[in-house]
Amino acid sequence: MASISNERNGRKTVQFMAPDGKRKSIRLGKASKRTAEAVKLRVELIVAAMNAGCAVDDETARWLAGLDETMNAKLAAVGLTEKRESLSLGLFVDAYVESRVDVKPATKEIWRQGKRGLIRSLGAERSLRKVTPGDADQYKLEMIGEKLAPFTIRKRLQFAKTVFNAAVRKKLIPSNPFSDVTVPATMADRKHFVTQEDTFQLLEAAPDHDWRSIIALSRFAGLRCPSEVLSLRWQNIDWDSKVMVVTAPKTEHHPGKGSRIVPIFGDLLPWLEDARKKAATDAVYVVDERFRMAANTAFGWKNCNLRTSFQKIIKRAGLRPWPRLFHNLRSSCETELMRNHPMPTVVAWLGHTEEIARRHYCQVTQDEIAKAAAFRSPIDRRQAVQNPVRHGDASSHMATHGHHETCEEREKSSRERHILATKRMGWDSNPRYDFS
Repeated sequence: MASISNERNGRKTVQFMAPDGKRKSIRLGKASKRTAEAVKLRVELIVAAMNAGCAVDDETARWLAGLDETMNAKLAAVGLTEKRESLSLGLFVDAYVESRVDVKPATKEIWRQGKRGLIRSLGAERSLRKVTPGDADQYKLEMIGEKLAPFTIRKRLQFAKTVFNAAVRKKLIPSNPFSDVTVPATMADRKHFVTQEDTFQLLEAAPDHDWRSIIALSRFAGLRCPSEVLSLRWQNIDWDSKVMVVTAPKTEHHPGKGSRIVPIFGDLLPWLEDARKKAATDAVYVVDERFRMAANTAFGWKNCNLRTSFQKIIKRAGLRPWPRLFHNLRSSCETELMRNHPMPTVVAWLGHTEEIARRHYCQVTQDEIAKAAAFRSPIDRRQAVQNPVRHGDASSHMATHGHHETCEEREKSSRERHILATKRMGWDSNPRYDFS
């Protein structure tokens, strides 16, 4: 059992018998009776758990996690808990990012952008335990004031939430200050359908067979550019079976998602055959390896080395650059494939899920809109001639029948049919009803 002793000037001390048989004290300083009683209760529960050789209850564990640095040090001094490390925000974020060996370098690069914003707002030397929900709200408002895109703000808040969740799991902080801070996941529609005609103009404007291969593999096979396009090897193409094994660096960390089989579609075949004829005899990759070396950086795959050159090709072809240059080539390919093949088959070729296809890839083209607007079922036309009333031609019906049947007339007709049916059957199903 623990006890409370009162000292001069309102100072209080909690005394208890430690598991080693020694009597120890925790000086609370000036504290209210209620506060002292609460500490006494928690001390008794901790000592009881230590004597029983079991963990403390969840409520006591949360109480320990919520203690400030000073109180934590006092309990640690008498052996009731472990002394908590006082980590700064900057050090913890760095350690967390480096510890995540399960994510791609490109993901860590994005996280570093989130870290810079977080540190700029809260300070690198700020203690993790001193970050409040109000600080999280302020960080969000600062990004809104900088006029960052809502999707960018959401991503950075998600990173902050992930970092502080890790701190909670390590019992460095009692709760996550970013748990309730978010923004709606709104993103401008940046889809653009690249037609077959536009694609052939791009191929004609391409400077060499390497660029023609990049465009054809992206638009006619739906490969991710740059990672999948620049990773395709000649040895992975089966010319007899008209298929190719595509290496997928983006999804290789998922079981069974490191590669997939993609048909060599008819639109793609002549461009691959042309590239095969013009490639060096010792070439390993379909696209010259210099493109791969430039795009595959220490921080992951980047298409910024390709984007500038591709924009020049687009302008040379007499077209205007569209949003997400390479992604929309892949999206246009998938949109066309969906017209002739089932969705499960197409997403297997493209290497993602049906949900991702619906949200980010499938498009409605102008041709489909025009076709739908011009469509009229021949059955409907035939029925409209045979039954004009059903199709809204009320004037023809009135000219033939004179007028519409009123509610009273319909009710009378129904009663007469009922009376006739009962007479035919020889009995009255409801003799109390007056049919007159």
